[in-house]
Amino acid sequence: MDQRTQKERMLAGELYVADCPELAADNRRISEWMARYNAALAVPPDERHAMLVEAFGAVGAGVNIRPPFFCDYGYNISIGAGSFMNFNCVVLDVVKVTIGEKTQIGSAVQILTADHPRDPALRAQLLEFGRPVTIGSNVWIGSGAIILPGVTIGDHAVIGAGSVVTRDVPPGAIAVGNPARLKD
Repeated sequence: MDQRTQKERMLAGELYVADCPELAADNRRISEWMARYNAALAVPPDERHAMLVEAFGAVGAGVNIRPPFFCDYGYNISIGAGSFMNFNCVVLDVVKVTIGEKTQIGSAVQILTADHPRDPALRAQLLEFGRPVTIGSNVWIGSGAIILPGVTIGDHAVIGAGSVVTRDVPPGAIAVGNPARLKD
């Protein structure tokens, strides 16, 4: 019998139950952090940076995330130096979300790792899983874009505003639309 905790299963990208006591405690912790962070809009960026370091797995120098900002746990987020996220972004980080250096992310972008089984019997058991998202360096993601679970976006790529990215985007490519398609 598998003796791993639900959190260990979640972090491995396997089926898990999200409302177990350990994950509920992690979510309470980040909820309290988000309340403080989202009230810190008028706080200088260097002070907000210190708050990001407190919550995230890794934060490079000069990272600026404008509140409000929302995430599931925080500890699965790594963001490279000089990156920027505008107002109202959501990162569902049940597994790793990696963002490279000098990446610019517009307002209301959603980066989603959380996924659910296609089998209704498994969903009825409240099981879910995650697939990591990787965003390269010097990427520009336009406002309102949605990055779905398991997607990798290569360095120097551009994602158009409002695009829904369902597949990997190669380095240097431009992807737009719903679903996002590569532009020639």
